[in-house]
Amino acid sequence: MPVASPSPTFSPLYQQIKALITQSLQSGEWKPGELIPSEVELAGRFKVSQGTVRKAIDELAAENLVMRRQGKGTFVSTHHEARAHFRFLRLVPDEGVPHYPESKFIEVKRVRAPADVARLMDLKSGDAVIFIKRVQYFDGVPTIVEELWLPGLIFKGLTAERLVEYKGPMYGLFETEFGTRMIRASEQIRAVCADAGAAQLLNIDLGTPLLSSERVSFTYGDKPVELRRGLYLTSRHHYQNELS
Repeated sequence: MPVASPSPTFSPLYQQIKALITQSLQSGEWKPGELIPSEVELAGRFKVSQGTVRKAIDELAAENLVMRRQGKGTFVSTHHEARAHFRFLRLVPDEGVPHYPESKFIEVKRVRAPADVARLMDLKSGDAVIFIKRVQYFDGVPTIVEELWLPGLIFKGLTAERLVEYKGPMYGLFETEFGTRMIRASEQIRAVCADAGAAQLLNIDLGTPLLSSERVSFTYGDKPVELRRGLYLTSRHHYQNELS
């Protein structure tokens, strides 16, 4: 019996328009924080109905690539928005209002990617990466120890001095100065006990329960651009996620 050839697959028209708008976002035609053309203008540009454009933008808004503002239009999402500060920071206080922690950088250096890091970031083993280690403090209490790896080619010129002097969220710096916007992330979480290094940095007893997370963040085109491994102290905080 002859093997049947696979049938061609066709994406709905709104998905094709969504892909075209995403290409424009990726190319920088519309910068983070900028107003994009109206639905009517985009419908004329792509020669489709306004309803098709609206459906495409609905999905882009749901994925946090664009943001609608009532009476003003649709804007390219940016990490500088107040609400965006907490999109990737999931540790919130048990009591009080969520707020961004203060950072103390322990180490910032350019190194060769270890094999496990290279695999997760789609790099070659030995490629240059920027390694960052920091402790984050909530109200003066050390709460998070993080290690980050960033592609050296993209983040060339990122230094400890620049990180220290920048007062906004780190992803805002990546967006503004390195043209890299984090779109989505994949994360694994498990419970661990504090080893000697974590215990010293967090000022806790050896063996204290911690949450351990490993997160790979992606930019446009599902390109991995950050590996982040964190240890969270949850005596006064909890990890919050919203499922939809």
